[in-house]
Amino acid sequence: SGPWMCYPGYAFQVPALPGCRPLLKLQCNGSQVPEAVVRDCCQQLANVSEWCRCDALYNMLDSMYKEHGAQEGQAGTGAFPRCRREVVKLTAASITAVCKLPIVIDASGGRAYICKDVATYRDA
Repeated sequence: SGPWMCYPGYAFQVPALPGCRPLLKLQCNGSQVPEAVVRDCCQQLANVSEWCRCDALYNMLDSMYKEHGAQEGQAGTGAFPRCRREVVKLTAASITAVCKLPIVIDASGGRAYICKDVATYRDA
């Protein structure tokens, strides 16, 4: 299996990772995240192949912005009240690290914990 297998709706449910949305919203503004929220998010992320976890997080971030009327190239901050955009992206990109779930970063099977493509999300 590889990155080409990571189709939304096939490799992960859509909307992606509903359990991680509250974690992202709380964590990006420094709020305390309840243990149950972390557990739900990490459980959903663990169910996604390590090849596809970043795609799932990217899809989640993308849909959260789009639901709040952000067009391509413009970030809507409505999705994340009291959060700076850079922090939102880095927080989303490091959910894999919070959950201690590795991701595959290249075809050689190199492992990492931060999703670089999520951290550089284009709209935000």
